[in-house]
Amino acid sequence: MSDRSSLAALWSHVVDNLRARISPDAYERWFSSICLTEITEESARLAVPDAIHKLWIEMNYLPPLRESFKSITGIIPLLELECATHNLQQQGPPPMAPRSRAVKVQAAAPEAPSPVVRAAAVRLPAPPAPKEPEPVPDSAVEEPVSGNEDGIAQRHTFNTFVVGANNQFAHAAAMAVAQRPARAYNPLFLHGGTGLGKTHLMHAIGAHIRGARPKARVLYITSEEFTNQFIGALQEHSLPKFRKRFRLADVLLIDDIQFLAGKERSQEEFFHTFNALFDGNKQLVLSSDCPPAEMRNLESRLASRFEWGMMAEVTPPDEETRVAILRKRAESLRVEVPPNVIDYLASRIRSNVRRLHGALFRVASWISLHGPISLVQTEDLMRDLVQEESTKHITIDRIQKTIAESFDIRIADMTSRKRPANIAFARQVAMYLSRELTGCSYQEIGLAFGGRDHGTIMHACRSVDSRLKEQESLRLRLDSLMTTLKRSS
Repeated sequence: MSDRSSLAALWSHVVDNLRARISPDAYERWFSSICLTEITEESARLAVPDAIHKLWIEMNYLPPLRESFKSITGIIPLLELECATHNLQQQGPPPMAPRSRAVKVQAAAPEAPSPVVRAAAVRLPAPPAPKEPEPVPDSAVEEPVSGNEDGIAQRHTFNTFVVGANNQFAHAAAMAVAQRPARAYNPLFLHGGTGLGKTHLMHAIGAHIRGARPKARVLYITSEEFTNQFIGALQEHSLPKFRKRFRLADVLLIDDIQFLAGKERSQEEFFHTFNALFDGNKQLVLSSDCPPAEMRNLESRLASRFEWGMMAEVTPPDEETRVAILRKRAESLRVEVPPNVIDYLASRIRSNVRRLHGALFRVASWISLHGPISLVQTEDLMRDLVQEESTKHITIDRIQKTIAESFDIRIADMTSRKRPANIAFARQVAMYLSRELTGCSYQEIGLAFGGRDHGTIMHACRSVDSRLKEQESLRLRLDSLMTTLKRSS
């Protein structure tokens, strides 16, 4: 059986398995025109028609696609998607073998690959010749984390990251860590709201280190996955294997570390993992939606360790940076978006980068289906997103004015040092709502309330939160105030 026919047969079985995991419409729209062009023991390369297919599959369908590969081949490969213009036009696509709904391929055990895998194995390259160890890092682990297990996303690199005033410091710190792991800032702690680029920077660090030092053991994982794997190791009595995986990494990147809060056993395990890596001069990179000092139910010994190195905040981008982000993404999608449409999206979608990308992808999809788009058509297409976004644009200044009116105090009392009970409580409520509705840090809120420190803001938020649990009337009043603020924003 020829190489191309073997690949086509394997892909036929994979997509048959995939059909059961996604809707028929999703399959026909996104997978009916895809070809498998290469597979190795660690990766599989797929040719997709265009950049929109590539982005949409990467955003929405990689997990079920990996599971389908696992069901058929017994491994979960690193998936690489290439646009057809880069691959198929030059090589020609391998023919798709006829798909038969009657064919049922059982999940292959690793020791006994299915016949389909054996047929495709002619494309598997020989193992690379041994190389001399890289000078940095110098790890003694016998079994490095392989490419399909490290969790690093190929598309998130420093080249695709748009630098602005909101993330300049975090980007510089990430670059320093990538270039000099365990020598610049250790740990590096990135914090900021959802969808602002923290995860992108973490993947960029991992990809850069892996590219510069192929033998480095780089591992990216979310704290939720860390916890789930820890629980699984406890249940399966495989803690030594679990600990070896994490404690012998050269670079460990843990995303959304705030989800360890309140999980005592997981915190205990990560405490020892942190110590093992730090003491071994290995690089740690952590991310969270808030600084360590603001995490509730996090052990103080962990919080203090998170602050040992460098903390860098990522904030929402300004309009100029949003325009740059949209232009770069449009370029990567190879779609021509009118400048006035770019400006409209940048002025309306202000909360985070992820929503910006989603808005542009919607425009790009429209253009791919219907052709050039006008500003009027864009406004109609974005109506629901813009409406949602308007509820997110609530300022501390607006909150202070609304609470001052509701509690019958002066706006100046919000920043004063007056301590009468009615003024102090109204001020605490305004601080609480600022934290709940704006996404600002405690430090930013403190500055807006007369230069108060973050500890004062934390105390105010906890005090109001405690009273809300006890006083139904207060909860109803704050619900009403929040509704008013969202409508008026």
